[in-house]
Amino acid sequence: MAQLTTSIRPMGPEDIPAVALLEGRVFADPWSENAFREELAAAGRRYLVAEEGRALVGYGGLLVVEDDAHIVTLAVEEGVRGRGLGTRLMLRLAEEAHRAGAAHLTLEVRVSNQPAQSLYRRFGFGTVGVRRHYYRDEDALIMWALDIDSEGYQRRLAEIREGLR
Repeated sequence: MAQLTTSIRPMGPEDIPAVALLEGRVFADPWSENAFREELAAAGRRYLVAEEGRALVGYGGLLVVEDDAHIVTLAVEEGVRGRGLGTRLMLRLAEEAHRAGAAHLTLEVRVSNQPAQSLYRRFGFGTVGVRRHYYRDEDALIMWALDIDSEGYQRRLAEIREGLR
């Protein structure tokens, strides 16, 4: 069997039904198709999708406001986890944030989601606080990666990129 190649590209409106289906499989409180349509149309947003062959297997979103960028969402199909797809999506989102002029990245993550927290720490995120009841059933850690426009952070991204080869 031939190995499938993963590609990452900008999300378009035609991707929304597949993204919403994946959202429903991954998250307990999923966004609707309409929420994704509104996000895609809003200023300062950048969304990416990951595909293997013709199957959508992941996506991520970014909101840029002045020199801060917020990772809005990141999801990977359960059956393809552990193969670096989350890392590839995070890398592209961090690169998008940098290209957009952001100096810092932030996100929220479930306190119980240790694999995601580990991924974010690899990208230089540190915990700065807790948002109580951020999710319907759980608190969220607030994480920041500062100075993503610095040489040191760009070296970090280069090392992560090299590790994916």
